[in-house]
Amino acid sequence: MAPRLANAASHARRGQHAAAPSSSRCSGRLGEPDGGAGTLELVVLFPILLVLIFGTIQGALYFHGRNVVLAAAQQGVRAARLDRQPDRAATAEQQTRQFLLDTGELSNLSGLTVVVSLDGNQVRVTVTGRTVSLLPGVSGPRVTQTAAGSLERFTSRNNP
Repeated sequence: MAPRLANAASHARRGQHAAAPSSSRCSGRLGEPDGGAGTLELVVLFPILLVLIFGTIQGALYFHGRNVVLAAAQQGVRAARLDRQPDRAATAEQQTRQFLLDTGELSNLSGLTVVVSLDGNQVRVTVTGRTVSLLPGVSGPRVTQTAAGSLERFTSRNNP
């Protein structure tokens, strides 16, 4: 006991604080061990944190895929709306796939289908695919977007 007090006194003279005696266990209250509560909290909370992080990233991938598929459908509609196309449906599908190829999104979408329907003066392009999944062996969520527009055509007073 005397050497400890002497050591504390010498530290105090030099302007240093003496270290408190430490126990081998951390405790919530002085003298009571925590019994591994910190480790247990980490074991419970870490998987929840990982699920939240991966869920956020998967949600971002889903919404990105939705935006890309919608933009591709809109590109197909723009191509099909032009007047004097020999085959509007084929042009719309080709332009939709070309848009996905140009943007590099074909590798991020699987099971891609493009459906073009011409109904009177309307064109409708529906693009469906699956986005990337963060879980191996599990397919990503399905995204489907549709764009529609009226076909352009020349009119005159005699032929409205």
